[in-house]
Amino acid sequence: MPATSRRTSVFTESLIREMSRVAARHGAINLAQGFPDWDPPAALVQAAKDAMDAHRHQYAVTWGSAELRTALAAKITRFMGVPVDAERELVVTCGATEAMMVAMLTVCDPGDRVGLFSPFYENYSADAILTGATPVLVPLHPPHYRFDPTELRAVFASGLKAFVLCNPSNPCGRVFTREELLQIAALAEEFDVWVLTDEVYEHIVFAPHRHVYFATLPGMAKRTLMCSSLSKTFSITGWRLGYVHAAPEVIAQARKVHDFLTVGAAAPLQHAVVTALNFPASYYDGLCAEYAASRDVLLGYLDQTGLSYTRPEGAYFVMVDISRFGYASDVEFAHWMTREIGVAPVPGSSFFAPGENRYIRLNFAKKPATLHAAGERLLKLRR
Repeated sequence: MPATSRRTSVFTESLIREMSRVAARHGAINLAQGFPDWDPPAALVQAAKDAMDAHRHQYAVTWGSAELRTALAAKITRFMGVPVDAERELVVTCGATEAMMVAMLTVCDPGDRVGLFSPFYENYSADAILTGATPVLVPLHPPHYRFDPTELRAVFASGLKAFVLCNPSNPCGRVFTREELLQIAALAEEFDVWVLTDEVYEHIVFAPHRHVYFATLPGMAKRTLMCSSLSKTFSITGWRLGYVHAAPEVIAQARKVHDFLTVGAAAPLQHAVVTALNFPASYYDGLCAEYAASRDVLLGYLDQTGLSYTRPEGAYFVMVDISRFGYASDVEFAHWMTREIGVAPVPGSSFFAPGENRYIRLNFAKKPATLHAAGERLLKLRR
């Protein structure tokens, strides 16, 4: 038969999703793939049922129903502090996964270079390759995951078309400071680079850290494509509702890309999630408090194991150093840990350039009972 495309040979299937399958095979507690093990708010679930009963089964407007974009624009305006035009500055996508793909295809051509902080969420590299671009990595140096301004400048100066910024960061939990973001903004302006932000964890930020929306920095609204979703904020990862927010002339192009990628997100769920977008400020405060408590449960058990880790500033992941176990392959360790300890992690190598095998990623988007059960199993690592 004819050969498949060359691009499919340079990246693998997702190790994150693979570890979920491994966890199921061994009956392990899944701390690999980042999804909650509780239901969404009851009012949101009821809104979805009501949408089905109201016969909302056919296509919505390709770039998102008017009622969703109106509610979404109001919510973004409330938190960003700048007005958002629901008609001209938003396109609703099938999750932030599609949003980032739309963003890359909108601004990048084959042969372009896309900068990524490393460690990075594994989809970004694959997105760049599928776009025909080349991913270029800038290290965030463990254990605190700070970047070296000289290294960052060198990558920007190498001829980037776009730079991907995940803030708060998956997998390492960094929340970039305003000063760090201003450094990135200055380089984007100097070298005329698009910035594609992934801000899905915008509401999971732990004190004293604060989330700064990149597009609100001086001069950045015109060159930022903000990708986000409703999945993490409202515990609906399976609903696949995301969006791109950008300047009108950019969104005009992004809508075309989105149209031919997926046509549109699920219509009844678009209608239902308007209910959640109207939740009061107390909802977001409660969400963050719950995740802070979950973080402390998991980190308490890690402290007892004696393993080194980086305390997350945001998102719901923690990077753990496994170098003391002496495994040459973190993938091999992850499979051993899933099988013998009964807790599934993600091998850290899926987030780094080749050759990094010292880390695993655990997530704490789980009920307290789940985290305590996982923690008791993790204590076996002390031996």
